[in-house]
Amino acid sequence: MEKIKGKSFFFGENIDTDQILPGYAMSAPPEELGQFALKGSNRQDFAEEVSDGDLIIAEDNFGCGSSREQAPLALKHTGLGAIIASSYARIFRKNAINIGLPVVICQDIARIKQESQDGDIFELDIEKALLKNVSTSKEYPIEPLSQATYDTLAAGGLIEKVRNILKSRGEDIE
Repeated sequence: MEKIKGKSFFFGENIDTDQILPGYAMSAPPEELGQFALKGSNRQDFAEEVSDGDLIIAEDNFGCGSSREQAPLALKHTGLGAIIASSYARIFRKNAINIGLPVVICQDIARIKQESQDGDIFELDIEKALLKNVSTSKEYPIEPLSQATYDTLAAGGLIEKVRNILKSRGEDIE
C-alpha cells in the first residue's frame, strides 16, 4: 500500500455523522456526496478546501451518531486520503474500511496538535504504522491494522477484496 501524503485538517472529539453529512444531503447521488462533506461541522468549507490525499486528524469518537453509510462515502468522494483519530464509532470505522477509506488509530493526537499546525503536510505509512509531519519531521506511531483490514484497504474496499478472492479461485464474476 502506498504512503498517503497531504495537508492536515484538525478536528476535535465527537464529530458525528450529522456533522460529516447533514441530513438534507442524504438523498444526493453517491458521487455528489463529497460536496456536502462536513457541512454540518465548524469547518463548512472543508469540501472546497480538501485536495486528493489530504488527511483528517481528529480526537476521540470520530463518526459517532447514526449508522449512515453515506457519511464515510461523502468523505471518500472529496478525495480525502485517510482519517487519523484516537478512536472511532465502530460502525463508522467498519463502513469506512468497507469502502476503502483508510481510518487508523493514533494515541498521540494531543501531542500532534501541540507540535503541529492545522494545514501541515503529513505522510501516513500504513505498512510501517507511522505518521510523519513532513513540515516538522516529527513522527508518531499509529496502531497497526489487522491483516484482514489491511487487505481490504489495499484492495480498495470489501467489494473489490471479494472480487479478487473469487477471481483467484477462477470464478467468473462478470
